[in-house]
Formats: sequence, structure tokens, C-alpha cells
Amino acid sequence: MNETPPAAPRRHQLGGDRSLGFVVLSVSDTHTEDDDPSGHLARHLLTGGGHRVLHYALVANSVADVREKLEPWLADTAVECAVTVGGTGVSSRDLTVNALEIMGGRKLEGFGELYRSLSFQEVGPLALISRAALYLLSGKPVFALPGSERAVRTALEKLILPSSIHLIEELER
Repeated sequence: MNETPPAAPRRHQLGGDRSLGFVVLSVSDTHTEDDDPSGHLARHLLTGGGHRVLHYALVANSVADVREKLEPWLADTAVECAVTVGGTGVSSRDLTVNALEIMGGRKLEGFGELYRSLSFQEVGPLALISRAALYLLSGKPVFALPGSERAVRTALEKLILPSSIHLIEELER
């Protein structure tokens, strides 16, 4: 039986109309800040969803570069959530998830599982090679997304935007 998934709850059902402070970090060895369609899309969707993008940067696919950029951002009290774009595959150059683990993040399993389920509906079994994940670092959610525009749109529209306010409110309790 092919069931339609439930519609995402409306924003007010998950925490009101609060505007969150996000940062977006693109991780790529092939793009630049001027040529970063997925990072641009993430910023566009976040601001279109009523949130603020406080910082954006693109760094090389290295553990040191990801840490060097994210750690001071996460120490900023105005930053409430982070989104990384890229570096979540299985190649030896995909190091974003490795960086988040080294930084001592606590992994919240549900996000990656739900993302891969949604991705499976779009790309089939190739979804299994994604290491999309959600970590808590410095008490703040850090969403690690694949680098494709499709992946960014799916994760933001179907998971992050509908749930981030409630997630922050739960972390603040």
C-alpha cells in the first residue's frame, strides 16, 4: 500500500513565528563563493522561510577548514543553527561529517534517516551513500547536507524549515 506521508505541520504548530539566526558553510574543492549554487539556494530558502543568515563562507573539503570556520560561528550567541552544504558523501574527500564528529558533536539519528528516506523517493538506492546528518555542537543544531541543489532543497523544505524552531525551543528548555 502506497501511503502519502503526512503534511508537514504548519510553522505555528512547531514553535511560532520566531526568526532564527543561521550560518551556512559550503564545503567544496570545486566551487568558489561566487560559484556556489547550493550554498546560494540554502541562504535563499532560509531567508525566504523568515530566518536570518548571519554568516556564509565556502571552505575546502578539509577537517581543519571546517573546524576553523564553524567553531567561532557556534560560539556567537546570535547563531542558533548551522547548515553545512557538501562533504557528506563516501569518497575520501568528503570530510564534513568527520569534522563534526571530531568537534565532539552529539549525533541525532532521526534527521539522517528521514533525509535518506526522502532522497530515496527522488534518486532511488543511491540515497544510501549519503551521510547527511544532524549534530549538536555547543548546544546548537548543525545540519550536514549533501552538496547538490536537490539535496539542499529537500532537506530544507521538508525537514529543517518545518522543525528548526521547535528543535531550538526544545534545546533551550
